[in-house]
Amino acid sequence: MRSLLGLRTTAGQAFLLQVVIVLLLVAASVTALVVQADQDSEREAERVSVAAAASFADAPGTAEALNAQDPTAVLQPSAEKARQRAGVDFIVVMDTEGIRLTYPDPKEIGKKFVGTIEPALEGRTVVEEAGGPLLPTGGGMAVQAVVPVTGTDGSVVGLVSAGITVENVGDAVEWQLPIILAAGAAALALSTAGSALVSSRLRRQTHGMGPAEMTRMYEHHDAVLHAVREGVLITGAEGRVLLANDEARRLLGLPADAERRRVAELGLDEEMARLLTSEEPVTDAVRLVGDRLLAVNKRSTVPHGGRAGSAVTLRDTTELATVTGRAEVARERLKLLYDAGVRMGTTLDMTRTAQELAEVSVPKFADIVTVELSDLVLRGEEPPGADTELRRVVIHGREGDHDLSPVGELIRFLPDHPGAAAMAGGRAVLEAELGTSEGWRAGNPEHGRRVPEQGVHSLIVVPVRARKALLGVAHFWRADASAPFGEEDKSFAEELTARAAVAIDNARRYTREHTMAVTLQRSLLPRGMPEQNALEAAYRYLPARAGVGGDWFDVIPLSGARVALVVGDVVGHGLHAAATMGRLRTAVYNFSALDMLPDELLGHLDELVAHIDANEAAAEEQDGQEITGATCLYAIYDPVSGQVTAATAGHPGPAVVHPDGNVVFPDLPVSPPLGLGAALPFETAELALPEGSELVLYTDGLIQDRSHHRDLDTGLEALRAALTGPDRTPEATCRAVIEAMLPAQPGDDIALLVARTRRLAPSDFAEWDVARDPAAVAPVRAACTRQLADWGLDDISFTTQLILSELITNAIRYGGDPITVRLMRDRSLICEVSDGSSTSPRLRRAKTTDEGGRGLLLVAQYAERWGTRYTPAGKVIWTEQPLHGGAAEPMNLGDMLLDQWSDEAL
Repeated sequence: MRSLLGLRTTAGQAFLLQVVIVLLLVAASVTALVVQADQDSEREAERVSVAAAASFADAPGTAEALNAQDPTAVLQPSAEKARQRAGVDFIVVMDTEGIRLTYPDPKEIGKKFVGTIEPALEGRTVVEEAGGPLLPTGGGMAVQAVVPVTGTDGSVVGLVSAGITVENVGDAVEWQLPIILAAGAAALALSTAGSALVSSRLRRQTHGMGPAEMTRMYEHHDAVLHAVREGVLITGAEGRVLLANDEARRLLGLPADAERRRVAELGLDEEMARLLTSEEPVTDAVRLVGDRLLAVNKRSTVPHGGRAGSAVTLRDTTELATVTGRAEVARERLKLLYDAGVRMGTTLDMTRTAQELAEVSVPKFADIVTVELSDLVLRGEEPPGADTELRRVVIHGREGDHDLSPVGELIRFLPDHPGAAAMAGGRAVLEAELGTSEGWRAGNPEHGRRVPEQGVHSLIVVPVRARKALLGVAHFWRADASAPFGEEDKSFAEELTARAAVAIDNARRYTREHTMAVTLQRSLLPRGMPEQNALEAAYRYLPARAGVGGDWFDVIPLSGARVALVVGDVVGHGLHAAATMGRLRTAVYNFSALDMLPDELLGHLDELVAHIDANEAAAEEQDGQEITGATCLYAIYDPVSGQVTAATAGHPGPAVVHPDGNVVFPDLPVSPPLGLGAALPFETAELALPEGSELVLYTDGLIQDRSHHRDLDTGLEALRAALTGPDRTPEATCRAVIEAMLPAQPGDDIALLVARTRRLAPSDFAEWDVARDPAAVAPVRAACTRQLADWGLDDISFTTQLILSELITNAIRYGGDPITVRLMRDRSLICEVSDGSSTSPRLRRAKTTDEGGRGLLLVAQYAERWGTRYTPAGKVIWTEQPLHGGAAEPMNLGDMLLDQWSDEAL
């Protein structure tokens, strides 16, 4: 029994295997029985539920009861009786809408049936797992069937569902399980007895040694004889060779019949023969046998249960020193390649990557490293091909005068030069001895002579290639006492340079894309502040380190000396975001030219972004561009009233710095970002700002920094601290904010716009109310003439009278009350006539027979600009004239009027 239960013996393993097989058979039988029983139960449940549902659906009176005034009162008792007779858990009658008319639990009547009824409405029977309320019988899986109830005309007038829990159908496995377990126990007992007999027989045949030990012994014996690459020799007490493996025969040169012969008869030298036959132990004794240097170890076999003798091992150490040296060099080179992979390419800068290649290589591989790249590559453009004119970007290595060309110099390689050969062939070129290289000295013999004289004696030139494109070359130099480069060094130099080439090419492509994006973005952003008197503005724009984005800002002069301030942000980075930013900035500028209110302008901009999104979504599979998203803040400042009207679309609100240095963040109505398709109107807010206040607009890159875990609230508080303080110009405010808020490596674009408000002096504007009477035109015109005289603008008084007469007459004739005239002296003379009508006049060319329609033509001819803007109370028609444009000549005016009629009409 001890050997039977021991798993190290064959009997124990056979016993365990048979027990496992019997247990698996018993488990498989029980599992098959349970699965078969479950399947039979499910099929029986399906049959019973279908039969019960079909029987009740086809029962006389079921179809008629569905059409009764109260079907539940008629069908509920019948359904319960049928359920009890059929032995199912429920019978549910429902109308064609799936509303329960009967149910075992009356509280569930009138509710929606949970299950599939569409096939039943088409006349088919549906069988599925029940999913409705808890069954009266409790939990467990249930099967329900849904059958149609057809009327006399064959149409479906209702549905009947019957269901039963699978556990209630049957449990055939209960009486079969004891039989299977008893059979398994009997099989297990028989296998135990058989295993005991097998174990007893094996022990007698092997003298107590297990098969595993015997197999292992023979495997080890064969391995020692043939596979082990170390010599093994066993000698007896009388000096005979008992065992010699293949490696011992090779190392000692033994004959084929060496076994059973004396050591002295094998032709070994005297010292080696004495060492093998002596009884003294030997540890790592080095002996010369022929041309081999052998390390010998010898131990006695007596302490280990063997007969008297010795076990000898022999190891060839002839190439150990050479192999050790090569292994150390290989280890250092692998470590150097690892260091290169870690250090190179950490920045997207070509010069820095080339410098990292030189720093990694010196002094572990070379004494001096120089790297030359093409000028086109340095600008981020595509490599020029086999161009032998390169710019030296790195020289790193031995201190002192080595007479190599400095950084920044243009290097030209002649056809025989090693650099030209490396670039043309695409492989490294070795010049082990520069002093004897004709190609090295051909271009400049004097330079070729001086460099070796200063100790530089060996060179490897490697082309810097990536994606089969030539970017430049790298020179590895050795000098002074360093060993010359060998052929094995070329492959290592190529591997080292190839890793740097990938990083340099990545930096080149990044430089190209970044330059293109920055150029595009710079061309789309404002080049400066427009001329206007309402605000003193300053700005900062800082692109992200990872690439330009879609932030933008604008200052747009409007009619009536007003100014619009805009700041926005397009989601994403790169060319796509910059191009989208340009489209949105152009759209905002064009909408502003129409004198739209902030909420109306953002509504039109929202439609434009949604249109862009729709087009890009349709082309997404073709170009891989992402859907656009954008935010925008649009504010209009009126220097006459000192009010700011602002609206935001998902953008952070502005900050206001009052003249006393106090900083507030006004609450603006919250509106969704542009392009979400929410179809919600944008809301505006009005802010009254004292003169000298600063309105600060910014993008979220200024206040949020995810890399440094600065959230929105923390950023706003930091911005408040940076803005606090009186008597600062907008330029000084921008500088203070950037110094305080700018992270070390911005992860997003930053746009900052600071505008200090100015008010139009009361002496620079005048306003009159006009009665809706043609006789009121002359007094207002006279008052305007006097105001122009007070301003010293008599030279434009005549044209201003013509413009005002036409605008006031139009307002009286076609507009509504109230009518107001306003003059403002700013950079130009601004005339505004407002009325309560929203109907806008339009410029047209009158026909020869028309008596009117030429007034706006006069306005357009004499005004530098004119237009219409709408207000909540009506509209304003405005004009702008140069302050010193000169008086209109009566003859010119007459000629212009006469040009409106043809000669035939006159």
